[in-house]
Amino acid sequence: MSRHSTTERIKISRRSVIAILALLILETGLAQEGIEREGYFEVRSASTQVVDGVHTLDARLQLVLSSEALAALESGVTLTIEMQMQVIRARRLLIDSVDAELAVRYELEFRPLSQRYIVKNLNSGDQDSFATLYSALNSLGRVQGLPVIDDALLIPGRSYRLRLRAMLNTQQYPAPLRLLFFWRGQWQLQSEWFEWSLER
Repeated sequence: MSRHSTTERIKISRRSVIAILALLILETGLAQEGIEREGYFEVRSASTQVVDGVHTLDARLQLVLSSEALAALESGVTLTIEMQMQVIRARRLLIDSVDAELAVRYELEFRPLSQRYIVKNLNSGDQDSFATLYSALNSLGRVQGLPVIDDALLIPGRSYRLRLRAMLNTQQYPAPLRLLFFWRGQWQLQSEWFEWSLER
């Protein structure tokens, strides 16, 4: 095993321990104070337009972290927020077909030394820094000009619709931590599907 692989495993292990401790501390504190913040994700609006033969997405999302997710973030755990999109083709006699799927993943990280929130697009590698959590989440919730699908890939004369949702993705964490998240509602942050017709 390489030194790099060992370092990565140690990093993941440390983050797991920090996350578990943060959750336990938070649970104790909330039990004493009777305060609990429920998070929610919501797609407020979404639309597409064709730019140079490519359908691009503009959307507005409301992303509010739960108390547990917020405590984990501020304890050094990186959160992954994912936007999922589906291009659906309408069919008359059969079930509608999902012709294309796209997932855009972002990492949200808090760096205590600089007191900055870092948002990294895992698809493109682009990274931004923010002074407050509000500004970081606000930036994540403003999607503009995101390429979705080339119009040439769509069948002429057929009707399509697009749907979008946002979720807190916990798949990158070790299995024991994912199991813990499964039973804790504050980590089940996922919006409803927002659906609209794809204009051509």
